Amino acid sequence: MFTVSEDERAAICRAYEEGGEWAAVVELRRFFPIEDNQNALFAVRSIVRWRPAPGSPPSRRARNGASQ
Repeated sequence: MFTVSEDERAAICRAYEEGGEWAAVVELRRFFPIEDNQNALFAVRSIVRWRPAPGSPPSRRARNGASQ
C-alpha cells in the first residue's frame, strides 16, 4: 500500500490520457518501485478511477444550549 499525492496522480493520469495504460505504468514507476506488471497495472487503474469523496455533511450542533 502506498499514498499518492495530487501531483503524482495528475502525472499518472496525464500519461494515461496521452499514452494509455502502459504509459501510465511507466509514470507510476517513476514514483514507486512496483516491479510486477499486474500490480502496477492494477494500481494505475485504481489511481485513474479514483475520485475525491464528496464533502462531508455539516456537523449537527445543539441549539439553545440543549445537549445532543
